[in-house]
Amino acid sequence: MTRIGFAYNKKPDSSSRAEPLGADEAPLSEEEPPSKRRDAESRSSVSPARAGVASASPAPRADDEFAEWDSPETIDAVARALAPLGEVIPLEADDDFPQRLRAARPDMVFNIAEGLRGPNRESHVPAICEFYGIPYSGSDPFTLSLCLHKARTKETLAWHGVPTAPFALIESLDQLAALPARLAPDTPAGDLSRLLARGAMRFPLFVKPEHEGSSKGITERNLCRDRRELESRVATLLETYAQPVLVEEFLPGAEFTCAVLGNGGGARVLPIVGLNFGSLPPGVLPVYGFEAKWIWDRPERPLEIFECPARIDERLEREIERVALRAYAVLGCRDWSRIDVRLDARGVPNVIEVNPLPGVLPDPADNSCFPKAARAAGIGYEALIQTCLRHAAERQAVPLPFAAAPAFAGAGAPD
Repeated sequence: MTRIGFAYNKKPDSSSRAEPLGADEAPLSEEEPPSKRRDAESRSSVSPARAGVASASPAPRADDEFAEWDSPETIDAVARALAPLGEVIPLEADDDFPQRLRAARPDMVFNIAEGLRGPNRESHVPAICEFYGIPYSGSDPFTLSLCLHKARTKETLAWHGVPTAPFALIESLDQLAALPARLAPDTPAGDLSRLLARGAMRFPLFVKPEHEGSSKGITERNLCRDRRELESRVATLLETYAQPVLVEEFLPGAEFTCAVLGNGGGARVLPIVGLNFGSLPPGVLPVYGFEAKWIWDRPERPLEIFECPARIDERLEREIERVALRAYAVLGCRDWSRIDVRLDARGVPNVIEVNPLPGVLPDPADNSCFPKAARAAGIGYEALIQTCLRHAAERQAVPLPFAAAPAFAGAGAPD
C-alpha cells in the first residue's frame, strides 16, 4: 500500500490566544476566500456600524500570523479524501516536521502547508521533501517562493508577455520622497516617478504588502488617487508589515478566479469563477479585500459575491483561460493553482496574483473558489484532492491504486 504523508499547518484553537481580538486586528481566516458560515467569534472584532464607510474602516494588523493555515475540518476532509489511495500519515508542518518526515519516509507527500514564517515560508515543506528525496504534490520551492513575491511574479509575467498591470516596488519612504511635487515628463527621479512621468503608470494606483496572502493589509484605503494618499498609505503598510509595498495601476474592470488542474499540455481551467461586486455595499471600491471578507460578508447577511460559471461570453472566457494557462506555464506551476485575473480599461485580462497552494475548504457553503469550480465541472471534493495527488504521482512515477479519474473537457494548455 502506498504511504501518503499529508503536510499541513493547523490553526491553533481560538482559546489559545493570549488576548481577544482588538478593534483593528484581523480575525483568523481560512485560506482565501473565507467561509460564509464563520462563527460569531471570528467576526466580532469589527462590526459594520464601526466600519462605516470605506475611509473609516479599520485596517487589519500584521499579527494575523495564522491567517493562511487550515482548520481541523479542512484537514480531516483532505485526509478522508486521500485515504482510498493509501495509508495517510499526518505530518503537521511545525518545527519538528523535518525529523518526523525523515522517520516516516512516506512514498510521497500531499502538501497544503503554508509554512511557519518568513517570505519563503511556502517553499519550506517541498524543499525539505527534496532534501530527503521524497516526492510531493504541487509546485516546487522556486515557484512557491516566486509566486508569494508579488513584484517578482509580475516581473516574470511581464517578461514573458503575460498581461499584468504596470507596477513598481517601494522598499522605503526615501523612494517616495524622491517623487517631485509635479510629475513633469523630464523628471529624473526614481523608478516610480519615471513610470508616472512617462505615462506608464497613472493614478489611481493600488498598493499592497509585497508578500502576504488572504487579503492581509488590503483595504478600501489602498486605492490612492493622488500623491498625498500614496505617501500616507505606503508609509502605513511599510511600518505595519515590515516588507516592501507593491504599487500598481488600478485595473477598473471585472475580476475572475481560474482554478487550473493538471500539467503540461494536459493542464485545464475549470469553470471560471466571477466576482459579483454588485453584491458589495453601494459606492464602495470593487475589490475583494478585508472589508468584503470580514465586515460586509456576515453570517446573518452573506454576500453573494461569487458566481460559477461566470456569466461571460465565449470570447472573453477563452481569453481569460488563455492568459491563466500561460501564467501557469511560465511560472512553473504544477498539479494545481488558482490564478486571479482582472480586466483593464480596454477589457484585456490581466493576471493580478497566482496562488500555487489554493485553498480547499470542503463545505459547499464556504466561498472556497477551487472546490466551487471543481463542483461546477462535476468533480466532487474527494475526487478533486485525489486528482491533484494523481497528477503529482504520474509526474514522479509513484504508483497509486487504479480508479477512473473524473472527466472534464475544459480549456487546455496553449500551444
